[in-house]
Amino acid sequence: MANRHVVSPKLLQSLRYFTRPLNSTASSSVTAVSPLNLEEKPDPVIAKPSTAASANSILKLDDVKELFSSVSTTKLLRSAINLHVAAVEPVVDLGMWVMKSGLMDTVVLREVMLTAIKHTFYEHFCAGHDPAEAGRTAMKLWDSGLRGMLVYALEHAVDNESCDQNLEGFLKTVESTKSIPQSSVSCIIVKITAICPIGLLQRVSDLLRWEYTNESFRLPWKLNTLPIFSDQSPFYHTPSKPDPLTSEEEQDLYLAHQRLQKLCESCLEADVPLSIDAEDTFVQPAIDYFTYSAAIKYNKDDNPIIYGTIQTYLKDSKERLFQATKAAEKMGMPMGFKLVRGAYMTSESRLASSLGVESPIHSSIEQTHGCFNECASFMLEKTANGSGAVFLATHNIESGELLEVSIHFSVRKLLV
Repeated sequence: MANRHVVSPKLLQSLRYFTRPLNSTASSSVTAVSPLNLEEKPDPVIAKPSTAASANSILKLDDVKELFSSVSTTKLLRSAINLHVAAVEPVVDLGMWVMKSGLMDTVVLREVMLTAIKHTFYEHFCAGHDPAEAGRTAMKLWDSGLRGMLVYALEHAVDNESCDQNLEGFLKTVESTKSIPQSSVSCIIVKITAICPIGLLQRVSDLLRWEYTNESFRLPWKLNTLPIFSDQSPFYHTPSKPDPLTSEEEQDLYLAHQRLQKLCESCLEADVPLSIDAEDTFVQPAIDYFTYSAAIKYNKDDNPIIYGTIQTYLKDSKERLFQATKAAEKMGMPMGFKLVRGAYMTSESRLASSLGVESPIHSSIEQTHGCFNECASFMLEKTANGSGAVFLATHNIESGELLEVSIHFSVRKLLV
């Protein structure tokens, strides 16, 4: 009997955000502006490849014409202009000054400014002002062969009232996915600072750091979680023993867990993954705590609903990823991660410098690239073996080419 060529289902699942139907094109970009964003991601595999030649169709990064065939020349030119203007810091500073100044109190000037922004930066970065409009944008992307990550882009809430209001926005975003093709949206993205007061997250992070560095210290409110720290993690945020949570803070923590639980259950019902964003290191331990405790509860049967985020510009990122993945495997739990380079370089470096300590961020861009690529290869291997899932979020062409080779090799290796 002739050998049949069948790709491992586990590998297909791990590649579902990076591969396309064989007769389609794909491209990838990211948008990020409040209040509701959409991050573009490639479409999943619809049919299993039946021959080894199918491995060659996973990514075509060198075929620029095919990658952008669904985008008009006018839109490409406008996007290029928007991105180049946004990269000029004095222009951005001037725009921010105007938006915050008293000039915006002048009706005519305000209308001119808002109209200009709406038809330039807003249309480039933002999917829409409400879930319905964002859903229509997702459908346009789907018609072009792309999937969308829906983001209700709010963060840094200060009290329970604003957290409750933000939760309603996230729930409406999840609900909006039910009115469009299920396969058109790859996940919902949330920032924990939008549904838990940021001051409480800082307090919880301090207590978690103190517990890690003091084995006899115990937190009575702590739920089951995965490893949050490595020995390379920055601990200078907590120079002295923090006070325990007050009864009011413990109640607020419970309410925050309830909000995340409602969001998780809504995503579970809609059958759409929830990706929890990473943020500043001074609150990241608490964010990981929320993420991992939710993942333990909801990630079942090789179906990771909850994804954490690893910022690979941090020196401890690779070790934390390894430790969390190993612990999840030991528990028999599928753990999903989104890998990014990082978004808080200025604030992290400024804080470390003000305290006279070493920055938690890699000292060179080459080290960050290397860390991202190592973490990506590690997670692709894990997902191919059926112990997790991964989003690879990068604009870096070199990383894309390396991952293309890695995916190509994994497909060929698992052909049977």
